[in-house]
Formats: sequence, C-alpha cells, structure tokens
Amino acid sequence: MISKTVVNSGKPIVLGTTATKKVTVSVTASHASGIQDALSYIWKGRDSNPNLYGFGFHPDGETANCKAANATTSTCTLTITVDPGYLWNADAKSWRVYAAAWGKDGNFTEKDTFSSVRFQRLSKLDVNASPEPVKKGGTLTVTGKLSRANWETGTYKGYATQDVKLQFRKKNSSTYTTVKTVKGSSTGTLKTTVKAVEDGYWRWSFAGTASTPAVNATGDFVDVR
Repeated sequence: MISKTVVNSGKPIVLGTTATKKVTVSVTASHASGIQDALSYIWKGRDSNPNLYGFGFHPDGETANCKAANATTSTCTLTITVDPGYLWNADAKSWRVYAAAWGKDGNFTEKDTFSSVRFQRLSKLDVNASPEPVKKGGTLTVTGKLSRANWETGTYKGYATQDVKLQFRKKNSSTYTTVKTVKGSSTGTLKTTVKAVEDGYWRWSFAGTASTPAVNATGDFVDVR
C-alpha cells in the first residue's frame, strides 16, 4: 500500500525559459513482504499513458533508491528531469502524480493520481529609484518591471496588470515596510513617485499567483541629502 508521495520537497516546480530542473520524488509504501521498488512520474491530460491522451515527465532511467524504515515499509526516491522546452504557458497549473510500488514477493500496486504538484513560470522583478542622490523632501521616482518566463517563446515577458508593493528599508534596518501598492501596466512596467525622507533601500515586492511565484527586487539604495 502506498501511503505518501513527496515531489520537489512539497514545493511548486518553478521553471525559467531554458534550464532544465532535476526534481526529487519519493514514494513511501508498505507490504508484508517488504518493498522492492517503486515508480513515480508527473503527468497531465486525460490518461497517464502518454500513448493515449496524456503527457508526462518520467524518471531519469534509474531504479528507485529504496531505504527501509522497518521490515515492511520503505521510502523510495527517484529523480525526474523537467524541461520547459516541452511546456505551454497554460501548463503552469496543477499536474498529477502517478505512483506505484512492488513488494518483495512481486505484488504490485499503483494509482494514476496519488497526489499533485504545481508548475510555475519563473518571475523576475527589477527596480530603479532616481534621482540619486536626492534632496531631502524631494520627489523620488521609482520604476521597475515584473516579468515571467514565456515557455512558448523561450523569453521573459511582462506580467500585465499585477498588484505590486513598493517597499522601503531604512539604511540601518533589516526590515522592509510597504509604502504603497501599484498596479503594473499592460506590459508589466511599474512607476510611482514618493517623497524622499531618509537614506535607505527601495524595492518592488510581488506576492505571486497560482501560476507565478512571489519575487522581490533587489533593493536600490538612495542617498538623501
């Protein structure tokens, strides 16, 4: 009996435009005779069989590495390489996880959809605050752009009309505070103005969506004189 599967340490699989990613999958199963081997793969569509109505990423050809917890239960680990070159943008969603296990007596059990894992399109966020330096009380213009991987073109494209927080961190502080929320343009660009009060770092912060992970821009330091 299969009791648990864990894909990518329980986190979404986040992919950029070209780089493949090796994902660890573990299957925990029990049988009176002990566990000999296990199999798991990630798939989408109407059927787990890729020759019918499905598509999936399968293990990298190796036998599962099974470690026994006791005489009947083992956790078996496999590695799956996922490649964004095979993905459509619409694939940034929940995928199904197939799992199977073999007892040492040859007994076999499987389930097409034991669990699920989410694929996400890698996000990027940049920031620029100007002028630098700026007079105290003067107007500071903060710009930036939120973009994410477009798997169909192999490029990064602006993520349109998303709410993004503008945050500030004082020079000698380690904590950012939110100043305002700005909605991005149809091309993902961001722009707003604030009053310069003291030295510190400005950044944009995006909370993420189901298809796109959260991301923070690297803070841009502004010297206020």
